[in-house]
Order: sequence, then structure tokens, then C-alpha cells
Amino acid sequence: MDKPTDMGTNRTGIATSPIDSKKLIEAAERANTIGLGDGAALEAERIEWARNADPIGTVPPPGTVKGMAKATFELLKGHKANVLIDKLGERLAYERAGTRLYDALLAKFEAASVHAGGPTRFDLETIRDEEHAHLVLVRDALKRLGADPTAMTPGADIVATAGLGWVQVLADPRTTFTQCLDVLLIIEGGDVEGWSLLVELTGALGFDELAGEFRQASLVEEEHEMKIRNWLTAAILGQAGAEPTAPQATT
Repeated sequence: MDKPTDMGTNRTGIATSPIDSKKLIEAAERANTIGLGDGAALEAERIEWARNADPIGTVPPPGTVKGMAKATFELLKGHKANVLIDKLGERLAYERAGTRLYDALLAKFEAASVHAGGPTRFDLETIRDEEHAHLVLVRDALKRLGADPTAMTPGADIVATAGLGWVQVLADPRTTFTQCLDVLLIIEGGDVEGWSLLVELTGALGFDELAGEFRQASLVEEEHEMKIRNWLTAAILGQAGAEPTAPQATT
């Protein structure tokens, strides 16, 4: 069975047809279209649509003020609570997606010949379970604020849309375990940044207990990112026949 890094019959580059590619280049030079397609008209159209479009969604209000703890209500007075609710909804969607993607990665792992220095199934299951634990953490935080964790906030909608590409890669039977690790590294990098922002936001709003809980989650996500990077590096070097370097510490 061919591997993605094997030499194959890839004909996507113009170098595979020197005669036709020469004609194509000559025709482009004769057309002299440089400067005509600068995209100004397209940009103007996009600006017009962006100025007049409805938002992608709105943040639902807390269920009831009565159902919100008095201390929480006092902290939110004078602040835009909808910003916090939106970012929590976004984080919830991200962690839900992460949990499901690691489930998909487990299937890739079972089908792969993992290089030395790669993860065990237990390693991947541990990360999957920690992603789910973070989902529960955010869900409970929303409940504590009197918000509905089942509502899709605008931020959650954006994550769901962006995640379509991730799902396509992980679910495609043609993609390899290594290629999927590459995608997971991108996802974990975004996860780290998302938690860092949430820690800063909750701290600035005076939710010290939430900020502390989220800080612990952020540290765990940093460890995830480091592990994925080390596993991906081991896989790439192994495929290239190169000597692996010492892995970066994960604690």
C-alpha cells in the first residue's frame, strides 16, 4: 500500500508537462494582466456586505436573574456579561470538538504503524478524557452564571464552522495518523490560547475561583500541545530516516 510520502504519479505541477507549461507562461506574458486584477472591486463588495450584514448570532440572556447568585450578579454589574457567556460557549464547543476528534484519532492509531517515540493508546485516551473533563468544567461554569450551556453562542458557531475542516481530515480514511497529529497540533495550539484568554477575562471580571480552575485547565492543555508536538516530530523524523532529537519536557 502506498504511503503519502512515497513517490507517485502526482501530476498537479506544471513541470510534468514542459511543452504545455511553456505555452501557458508565454500566453500569460502576452496577456499582460499585471495590475488589472488587484482585487479592489472584490474588496469593495466585501466591505459593503460586512457593513450591512446581520451578526452570525446573538448571546442568550441568563435564564433568570433570580437564578443567578447575588455575588455573581454584583460582579457582572457594569460589565458586559454577554462577552463572558460567548467566550464560555466558544470554549465549550471547542472542548466538545476536541473530545470527538481524539475519538477519531484513536481509530487512526489502531490502523497505523506508530514510529518509536509515538504515543500509546493510553496516552491518547488520557488526553481525550481530559478534553471531556474540560467540557464539563465549562458547562458547569455556564450553569453557575445562570446561562444555558445548550445554547449556541456566536463564538460556538464560529468554532463549529472552523472545525468542519478538522473533522474532514480526521474522518477521511485516506489520511494517516501522522497527518492527523499535524492537525491536532494546530487544534491544541488554539486550545492553549483560548484558555489563556478565558483565564484573563474571568480574572478581570473578578471571578477568581473560575480563573483558578481555568488556569489549571490551561496548564493541562499546554501539556497536550507539547506531547502532540513531540509525537509528531518523532513520526516525521522516523519517516525521513533522521535521528530524533531529545523530546521537549511535558511537565
